[in-house]
Amino acid sequence: MPGDSVLVERHGGVGLVRLNRPDALNALDLATKQLLLTSLQDLAADRGIRCVVLTGSGRAFCVGQDLREHAVDLEQAGADEVLSTVAEHYNPIATLLHTMDKPVIAAVNGIAAGAGASLAFLADYRIVAESAGFNLAFAQIGLSCDTGCSWTLPRLVGPTVAFRLLYLGGTISAEESLRLGIASEVVPDTEFDDRATELAARLAAGPTQAYAAIRQALAYAASNTLTDALAREAEPMQRTGATPDHRRAVDAFLAKQPPTFAGQRS
Repeated sequence: MPGDSVLVERHGGVGLVRLNRPDALNALDLATKQLLLTSLQDLAADRGIRCVVLTGSGRAFCVGQDLREHAVDLEQAGADEVLSTVAEHYNPIATLLHTMDKPVIAAVNGIAAGAGASLAFLADYRIVAESAGFNLAFAQIGLSCDTGCSWTLPRLVGPTVAFRLLYLGGTISAEESLRLGIASEVVPDTEFDDRATELAARLAAGPTQAYAAIRQALAYAASNTLTDALAREAEPMQRTGATPDHRRAVDAFLAKQPPTFAGQRS
């Protein structure tokens, strides 16, 4: 457990990172951002962890930057120093969530606002509680957007909807987020914890080398031509094709048995 404001649990190949400032709706103060980054770095480097889940304690997922701390820092240090947190904390967290070689699930248990929504957008899969929602509140406090939102949101919903959500703000319900393509699935609150646990366990038991290659391929293809994407696909196909997981899965298919995956490299 790295600290009170970020809790880390390891269960059967799943690394659970829980933002734990429920009284502040899991707002990100400096200590929490630092702990979140180090916690994610530890899990990314842990070969025993095959899937990472990011969630929150209490009734919120994360409402983004702690504005109470932010206001004090603005008064004492000025905007230039305060907003250096984007480069120092938010950008490394976003990069790590997007590039680690294992699946990332955002288990959105409650409201996700500002940078909290941006964190969820970086996940491969967003399981959203029925009572949860998203709010892109950056412009409402006179700011641009951060934590990768300018890159992830248009890819999820298209540029037209992204402009609307970022310009006008307002809360996007769980059901609307599913319709827009933000949520991967919406689950009744009473079933949320069980479903998130089930999904994480399923991914952790899967072909994690293939998952890592898929993550990398999709990220590359998002900013390149089809010709480039086709060329890029060849190497990871050779690499994953040489893994024990692939060979065992083919044998299991021919034997009409379910495959088992260990996640080993070739």
